[in-house]
Amino acid sequence: MPALHKAIFAVMLAALIALPFFVYPVFAMKVMCFALFAAAFNLLLGFGGLLSFGHAAYFGGASYVAAHAAKVWGLTPELSVLCGAAAAGVLGLAIGSLAIRRQGIYFAMVTLAFAQMVYFVALQAEFTGGEDGIQSVPRGDLFGLIPLADNIALYFFVLVVTFGGILMLYRIVHSPFGQVLKAIRENEPRAISLGYDVNRYKLIVFTLSATMAGLAGATKSQVFQLASLTDVHWSMSGEVVLMTLLGGMGTIFGPLVGAAMIVTMQNYLATFGAWVTVIQGVIFVIGVLVFREGIIGVLSRWLKRPL
Repeated sequence: MPALHKAIFAVMLAALIALPFFVYPVFAMKVMCFALFAAAFNLLLGFGGLLSFGHAAYFGGASYVAAHAAKVWGLTPELSVLCGAAAAGVLGLAIGSLAIRRQGIYFAMVTLAFAQMVYFVALQAEFTGGEDGIQSVPRGDLFGLIPLADNIALYFFVLVVTFGGILMLYRIVHSPFGQVLKAIRENEPRAISLGYDVNRYKLIVFTLSATMAGLAGATKSQVFQLASLTDVHWSMSGEVVLMTLLGGMGTIFGPLVGAAMIVTMQNYLATFGAWVTVIQGVIFVIGVLVFREGIIGVLSRWLKRPL
């Protein structure tokens, strides 16, 4: 890891450790969950070159599974989160094996279609609670020892999950597997001519991205003690695309910045009601015009160092 990246991660960790003592912990946890969600999506789009319009299926699907596991099965928080992430990974493997057979806009439409199917299941299935969702999810005791009813205790659990997930994504991107992904993104025919099984790599990155998105969704259900239709709605898929593009697609830290900006706007501009969406749209248009490579993408170009 370059010294610059080590320094950024160190500053980020120090800031996150201090954050719950200056802002509302639940808001800080929401930022972290969406930062991990955006980073997971960026693995697929920014490094795999695959645009999915259905990533809410894994985020929300894992949220429902984790909430059900905690409330009905009585599992501890860490096992509930792992169940949600595993369910998202299996769902991603199933959907990805079909979606990767198409490219471009057709791939995006297939992922959107499957995501709408997941939304319909969440709306109609008995265990999901329909329009009410799964409410009053117990936070439980971490490893059966540490009660997470306290927001500060839960915050540091979410911090470990989020920071660990981002480091894992960083390692994937900078591994030989990640280098092959970039080659496929830049020139797929050439990667095929070099003997790489392109579809296999696409399926693996699709599954990994779905699993990490599920990890974020499962963690969010523990934070808010709720799994709702909002998590699987198509607008959630669009939101994570916005976060990634605004922060900087194909960068490590861009999606984190984009997620923090969007969640902060939603939180502090909530008094504007439906106008929040309009304000977000205006900011996105300005961001695209001024920062065509995303905020961190432009900063990376100015510094002439990858971020």
